[in-house]
Amino acid sequence: MTTVTQMKCACESCLCIVSLSSAVMKEGKPYCGEACANGHADGKGCGHTGCECDK
Repeated sequence: MTTVTQMKCACESCLCIVSLSSAVMKEGKPYCGEACANGHADGKGCGHTGCECDK
């Protein structure tokens, strides 16, 4: 049996892979940070290198 420790950020346009131990969890889904978890309410991307989510 394999235990999943990493998943893609639940934000559809985000490319980040997040560790489930450090992810921001919202509605049972892992996000790479508050910006993605909050649906980019402030209009900013996640800020991670190479990721173009919601810019």
